[in-house]
Amino acid sequence: MKICSWNVNGIRAVHKKGFSDWVLGENPDILCLQETKAYPEQLPAELTRLADYECVWNPAQRKGYSGVAAYFRQPPLEVGYGLGVERFDNEGRVLVMHHQEFTLLNVYFPNGGMGDERVQYKLEFYDEIIDYCDALKVEGKNVIICGDFNTAHQEIDLKNPKTNTKTSGFLPVEREKLDKFLSHGYVDVFRYLYPDKAEYTWWDFRTRARERNAGWRIDCFYVSSSMIDRIQDCVHFDQVQGSDHCPLALLLR
Repeated sequence: MKICSWNVNGIRAVHKKGFSDWVLGENPDILCLQETKAYPEQLPAELTRLADYECVWNPAQRKGYSGVAAYFRQPPLEVGYGLGVERFDNEGRVLVMHHQEFTLLNVYFPNGGMGDERVQYKLEFYDEIIDYCDALKVEGKNVIICGDFNTAHQEIDLKNPKTNTKTSGFLPVEREKLDKFLSHGYVDVFRYLYPDKAEYTWWDFRTRARERNAGWRIDCFYVSSSMIDRIQDCVHFDQVQGSDHCPLALLLR
């Protein structure tokens, strides 16, 4: 099984840059998108009915902001829209897809770059997600969390760690939340497979960072430790253009 994830930074923008061709060429079983920035009714038919995929959308209340979506060939048993907490759910950050063998969360974690209040919001969002996933594990579910985590966990996960210690996305308090995630029995799949490999998934458009590969690895797949034996690979498609993030894929046996 192949599950792909991509922060598209605007589904309408990336649609003009080869999005559909990439999806059909890569042929994932499930595709999770973040930062879609659109309501389904704003989109052309080829995006809401892409080939033989079905899709679900969870847009933010605020137009042109945030939002997540998912495409799949085998429909989930059930789809949940959000975490049940209004101040998080009105930003359209979570889709929960219950499948027979696992529960998949497609998550667009908040960006803390707008100031201390948003950093606090982000930290509280992390705690809510961890509690939500822990409850699923108590029910005996295998859990997969994918999306834009908006935090680089370790120094290897960004090109310039020394100059970013006071930048949201690499603050100690943010990184501690990822420590907490892993301490609760989850695995960062890419880092588990490739402990010494420096690859990135986001590059700042404003500084043309992609040309210098001065990036951050902030897009991830986390899985509950019960799924370790099913992990085959985690791949970054860092040559794929169209967004300031690149797509990534989790391959499961």
